[in-house]
Amino acid sequence: LRATRTDELPDPDGVDDDDRAFWTGRTLFSELLPDDLDLEFTSSAGDTVLIEDGKLLSGTIDEDAVGAFGGEVVDTIAKKYSKTRARIFINEVAALAMRSIMHFGFSIGIDDESIPPEAQERIDEAIDNANDRIEELIAAYEAGELEPLPGRDLSETLEMRIQQRQGRVRDTAGEVAEEYLGKDNPAVVMAQSGARGSMLNLTQMAGCIGGQYVRGERIHRGYENRTLSHFEEGDLTAEAHGFVEHSYRSGLDPKEFFFHAMGGREGLVDTAVRTSKSGYLQRRLINALSELEAQYDGTVRDTTDNVVQFEFGEDGTSPVEVSSSVDESAVDVEEIADRVVDAEFDDDEEKAQFIGGEREPLNLSEHADDWWMEAAGGD
Repeated sequence: LRATRTDELPDPDGVDDDDRAFWTGRTLFSELLPDDLDLEFTSSAGDTVLIEDGKLLSGTIDEDAVGAFGGEVVDTIAKKYSKTRARIFINEVAALAMRSIMHFGFSIGIDDESIPPEAQERIDEAIDNANDRIEELIAAYEAGELEPLPGRDLSETLEMRIQQRQGRVRDTAGEVAEEYLGKDNPAVVMAQSGARGSMLNLTQMAGCIGGQYVRGERIHRGYENRTLSHFEEGDLTAEAHGFVEHSYRSGLDPKEFFFHAMGGREGLVDTAVRTSKSGYLQRRLINALSELEAQYDGTVRDTTDNVVQFEFGEDGTSPVEVSSSVDESAVDVEEIADRVVDAEFDDDEEKAQFIGGEREPLNLSEHADDWWMEAAGGD
C-alpha cells in the first residue's frame, strides 16, 4: 500500500500460526474504495461482488469490475463521486497490482497445463462414449431409423446431432481439466479474471481440442466421398470429419493437424476479408459525412446550415453517464431521486413526512381519480 495514498494499515484480519498479523486481499483492496460506496453485481466468474460502506465483502474483482469497458466499480465511482476520484482509483489499483506482482510473481508455463493420468483417463472415456454414440447415430441414419429434426432432412439431422455430441465431449473435457488444475493455477486465474484467454483456450491446451468446422459445418471437402485418403469412402465418423481428440499439450497426429489447419485457414481468410470490407465502409462514411459539423448551439448542421440533428446523438443521453449494464435502464431514476431527497433533508423525520405526505389535487385528472374511487365504493 505504500504506492497508494494509504498512510496507515487497516486492522489485521487475523494471526497466522507464527503469531504474525495478516491481511486479506479484500481488505487491502477496500482501502482504495470510497468509504461510503455501496455496490452489488455479478462478476464474469459467476459470483456476487458485494461492497458495503467501502468494504469488499465477497466476490472476485475481475474485468467486469475494473476492466476498460464496462468496469462496474470504475463506472460507479466516476458517476457518484467524480472523474478525478475514478482516475485516482485506477492509478492506485494499477500501482497495487504492480507491487503485488513484483513481490509474489506471476508466471505461466507448459507445466501449468498438465493434468494427472486419472484426469486424462476420464477425458478418454468421455471421448470413447461420444464416439460410440456417434456410431449409433450413423447406424440409425443408414438404416433410415433416425428421426429428423423439425425443418431438417436426415443428413442435416445427423450432422447437427454429431456436432452436439462433439460439443458436449469438449465441454466435459474442460470441466475435468478445470477440476484437476484448481483455482490457484495461473492459467485458470488468467482465464477467470479476464486478464487473458478463456477457459475454452485452457480446455484445448489441457483436455481436448474438439471438432474443427468450416463455415459452421464439419469438414466434408477433400477427396471423392472422403476427406483424406486415410479414410474409407462414405466414412461419417467423427475422426474422419475433423474431430481432434488430443490437446495442444499432448500434440496432434498428422490427420488432426491437417484438419486443424483447415479450420484455422477460415479464420485467416475471414480476418483479411473483414478488414477490407470494414475499411471500405469507413472510407465511404467519412466521405458522405465530411460536411457535417457539431455547432456550438448543440445542433448538427451541414455546410449550407441545414439542421441534420437538433441535438448531437438525437437522444439527449450522454454515453458517459448511462449504465454500462444491458440489464439496467439507461438512467436510474430512483437512485437520482434518493440522492436528491437525501441532500435536501438532514432529518429523517422530515424526509419521511415529505415522502409519505399527500398533497391536494392540482388538476382535473387528479380530481377524477378521487371521483372514480368514490363511485367504486372507496375500494
